Amino acid sequence: MRTLVLGANGQLGSNVVTAALDRGWEAHGTVRSSPERAPVECSRLDIRDADRAAALLDERAPDLVVNCAAMTDVDGCEADPERAHAVNGEAPGDLASACADRGIRFVHVSTDYVFDGRDQTPYDESGEANPLQVYGESKLAGERAVRNLDADSLVARLSFVYGTHGFTGEPTGFPAWVRGKLAAGESVPLFTDQHVTPSRAGQAAATLLDLADAGESGTVHVASRSCLTPHEFGRLLADRLDADPTLVEEGSMGDVDREATRPPHTCLDVSAVEAALDRPQPTTDEDLAAIDDALSLDRRAD
Repeated sequence: MRTLVLGANGQLGSNVVTAALDRGWEAHGTVRSSPERAPVECSRLDIRDADRAAALLDERAPDLVVNCAAMTDVDGCEADPERAHAVNGEAPGDLASACADRGIRFVHVSTDYVFDGRDQTPYDESGEANPLQVYGESKLAGERAVRNLDADSLVARLSFVYGTHGFTGEPTGFPAWVRGKLAAGESVPLFTDQHVTPSRAGQAAATLLDLADAGESGTVHVASRSCLTPHEFGRLLADRLDADPTLVEEGSMGDVDREATRPPHTCLDVSAVEAALDRPQPTTDEDLAAIDDALSLDRRAD
């Protein structure tokens, strides 16, 4: 299957590329800057450039497009809402329309931040979207544009994405930051009043391609089965790294001054994806076991 991955140099996009190659699929990526150690050819693309994107579709003639390109800086979106809505809200609709016109399957990646986090139970796909910040608003606008312009598209919501970079194998996101603190013997204050269902990038990438290959459409949640706080996540990491667990301290979202409001409880119900693929989603502990070697303190950079 010829696969075009938009945002191929990012945490998720790089893993989608490697997951496609692992299947023996032909892959091509798009990037905004030169990627490091990319295993495939990558073209420059700003997804706001609809004409260039359409021309690339004609040039590459993919069977599948996976859109991992986004403005993901939550506070940055609050500071620049016009850019956030252009990248996250408008561009995905243009891409979906161009793919629909050419009969190309389109997968678009969204976020748990479309929810306000006031529910204390995991959100299923029919949960009421009510974002609290520009990032969530722009991503919700993108979801709606994609669904309106391509009825056969797949919109996948992920949560608290982390893992290893698909090209370099280096840890990225939350575990990499916590590992660095623990290795230095520094305390790590982590929130006890936020709940998420972490999505490991490698596992999520494979799941996205499985769903696309199965012809799934609509909206689906792709995350782990574990609903936990960052503090609980940090304790899992400390345990796996055999680090001092007392360094993982309790903190609160109110302790940090940030531009954008974060929802307190955005755990995702993954029953639909489990039913679609006839297999359980992993727990966070199982996901961490898959990247144990990369997280090892013996491998960290000095």
